[in-house]
Parts: sequence; structure tokens; C-alpha cells
Amino acid sequence: GALVDRVGARLVLSAALGLWSLAQIFGGVVTSFWQFVAVRGLLGVGESPQFPTCARIVADWFHKRQRGWATGVWNCSSSLGTAIAAPLLTYLMISFGWRWMFVIMGLAGITVAVIAYWLHRDPSQVRLTAEEQEQLGGQEIETRRVTWRDWQGLFRFRTTWGMISGFFGAVYMVWLYYSWLPQYLEIQWHLSIVKTGWVSAVPFMCGVVGSLCGGRICDSLVARGFSPIMSCKIPLVGSLLGTVIFTILAAYAPSGALAVAYIAVSLFLINCTTCAAWAMTTAAADRNLTASLGSIQNFGGYLGGTLAPTLTGFIVQTSGSFRPALLVGALIAFLAGVGHLLLVNKPIPRASDGTSQFRKDPLLGEIAS
Repeated sequence: GALVDRVGARLVLSAALGLWSLAQIFGGVVTSFWQFVAVRGLLGVGESPQFPTCARIVADWFHKRQRGWATGVWNCSSSLGTAIAAPLLTYLMISFGWRWMFVIMGLAGITVAVIAYWLHRDPSQVRLTAEEQEQLGGQEIETRRVTWRDWQGLFRFRTTWGMISGFFGAVYMVWLYYSWLPQYLEIQWHLSIVKTGWVSAVPFMCGVVGSLCGGRICDSLVARGFSPIMSCKIPLVGSLLGTVIFTILAAYAPSGALAVAYIAVSLFLINCTTCAAWAMTTAAADRNLTASLGSIQNFGGYLGGTLAPTLTGFIVQTSGSFRPALLVGALIAFLAGVGHLLLVNKPIPRASDGTSQFRKDPLLGEIAS
């Protein structure tokens, strides 16, 4: 995130996507388990800048009243991609083998990386007219690079820690479903591999709609006079707690069809949550720190995303059922929602010189002069 704020979104987004794509290709030619583990690590490095970069692009190129919808559009791509991937990758794997599945996706990623670099421009690479600046809110786009002091100072605010907490629970739930939904349908409800690919696509498509709706809700609240940070916090916490309810219902569903329906609602709500969380990164700090704050939030999310597949697998193997794994996920999401509710109340203040003004935070008791 700090790298994005220093050198710009165009270069980092394209280079990271290219690295991700190469890791996909390498995944198709590995010859051992540990080679595959190393390739997956490289995949994560390439993936990590994507969302913080998109958040910075929204902060750069959209008015505050439009950032929720813009965030919803790019945030829904993860669910849309997963929905498409479920049947598509199943087809590629069955038709060409799992190695060619990785290679084909890697080549597709390289193509997209080239297109992204060709089309996108950073604010420092264009000259805006007065009318264009007015459309962005009447302020000149800032191009000052973030410093180490700026980045370090973000950790002195409870808003930052609340965002980490909320996103931990949100991404835990995302990866609980992303990594285990096909196996859940196959093991718990005895669907075939081919059917799980198509049935899994339904909840993920609901996630696409949830992300778009979350963006609309954020913009709607801003238009009704709510502060930018509260317009994100209300749908974020509400959707996360709604996810808790429907995950519990899914755990006790009496049939596979009803379980899929509850999970579909859960993914609708959890994508509403993630959309609001990423929109908040554009509202909670100075525009020049959007990607930095977003990457810190994303760090918390990926802690949850790392824990979810491992803990879920351990619980299922130990108990022989997905029910306790879903209940544990619901508990984690509930605690994360409470943490966000209590800690995130106001944006990080900004000094008159354009830097973040790190004053004393009553909760942390820290001062950076």
C-alpha cells in the first residue's frame, strides 16, 4: 500500500498483476508439493496490491458522493470472478487437466495486466481542466508521496485498529466460503464435482449484487447528510452482523437447497461489508494515504483469510461436520463487528500542510509529534 502511494497505481497494479499471472503459470509446471507452496506464496505477493490500489484509484478519480458505487463496482469483481471460475475452472480441469488450467489463467492475467497499464493513468500523468477538478470535488488532486512517518503514524489511531478488526472478520467469512463451499456441498450434501461447480456459482453471484448494493447504500447515506465515515460504518457493521445470523441458519439448515440459500444471503451481506470497508479507506484518511491505510486494513483481513481455510479444515476433520466450523465463523464475525463498532468513530485528522496530524488518541495514549 505504501508503495502504491509512493510510485502510483498504474505501475504497481500492472506489475503486481503480471507477477500474479506468472505465479499462476508456474503453478502449472511444479513437480513437488513444496514448489507449489512457494508458487502460492508468490501468488499472494502479486495479489496483495490489487485492492489497496483500486481504493487509491477511487480516491484519486471519483467525487466523495460517488466513491461507494465506484468501490462496489471493483469490489464485486472478486465475487464475479469466483462465480465465473467455479464452472469455468471445473470445465478446464476436466477437459485439459489441472496444469493447463493454471497456465491458461496465467496467460489471461498477463493480457489483462498489459491492458491495465495501457489504459490507466495516475493523476501526475494528466493535466486536468478546472471543470474536471470541479467534478472531483473542486480540489486539486494531490501527488505528494507518502513518507515512512505518515505510514507509521496510522497505527496510532483506534480507527485504524477498528478497521483491522472489522476486516479480519469479514475476510474470514469470505475465505471460509471461498475455500470450502465446493467441498461443503460435496461432503455435506453429496453433490458431484460437476454440480458443485454450478451450484457454487449461485452464492457468489449474490455476492456480486451485494457489493453493488453496498456501494449504493454508502452513497445514499452520504447524500442524506451522513458523514463519509458513518455512511460506510452503518452498512459495514449491519451487514457483518446480518452475515452472522444467516451463517448460523446455514449451519442448522435441514436441506442442501436451504443451506445454499442461506449461504447466498450470507455472501450478499459479506460483500456489502467488504465494499463498505474499502469505501471507508477513502473516507478515513488523507487521500495520499488511501492505499497505505487500505493495505493495513487488508493485512487484518488476510490474517482472517489465512486462518479461515486452516481452522475450518481442522474443525471439519476433527468433528466430521461443517456445522461447528460455520458457528465458529459466525462468532469471529460477531466479535469483529463489535470491534469495528466500538473503535471506528471519526476519520484520522489531517494537518494544514497536507500530512496526517498524529495527535493523542485517548484509547491508545500515544503521541507522535
